[in-house]
Amino acid sequence: MIDLLSSRQPARAVQLLSEAAVVLRGFARDTAARLVAEVDGITAVAPFRNMVTPGGFRMSVGMTNCGRAGWVTDRKGYRYEPVDPVTGNPWPQMPEVFRRLAERAALAGGYPGFEPDACLMNLYEPGTRLSLHRDENERDLSAPIVSVSLGLPAIFLFGGNHRNDRSRRVPLESGDVVVWGGPDRLVYHGVAPLADGNDPLTGSRRINLTFRKAL
Repeated sequence: MIDLLSSRQPARAVQLLSEAAVVLRGFARDTAARLVAEVDGITAVAPFRNMVTPGGFRMSVGMTNCGRAGWVTDRKGYRYEPVDPVTGNPWPQMPEVFRRLAERAALAGGYPGFEPDACLMNLYEPGTRLSLHRDENERDLSAPIVSVSLGLPAIFLFGGNHRNDRSRRVPLESGDVVVWGGPDRLVYHGVAPLADGNDPLTGSRRINLTFRKAL
């Protein structure tokens, strides 16, 4: 159950999605510019790419990683790899500002002691979407997911434990952070097609940082 203490984000900035999931409104707003700068540095080494699912579907969302391992998909399946298959090099290290933000957000969402070792970064452009899925390739499913929105606003789809469960449509702005875990750790979730727009930090793009305990 989420435990929101008064010493954390003010109540008006917190939206409960369930007893195990929360949106922290504007939690990353003050560090958004630095986060985007770090993303630019990471993607100069490990560029965004459109991965292919095991079924041969080319994903419309660009993806890359930083941390001890990176999430990848190809004809071999979904998994974490310590090496970027595009460059042949280890994934870039996770910036300290990333790690601190993820740990603070997890604590604010009621999940103390979170130690992320992987960050999947998604790049959305107008019209791109992420179909309903659940994050189940991590070894430690007791750790939460921390998801940070940067840039253009989006509609986050927060579903249930079955793919055909009805999804809530949750508007997200730049700087919002979603945290979920516990009984909702394996809920289906996704992102509706991104609308056109322009953001001062990212232009016509949305960047999502998703922190996990993968190993």
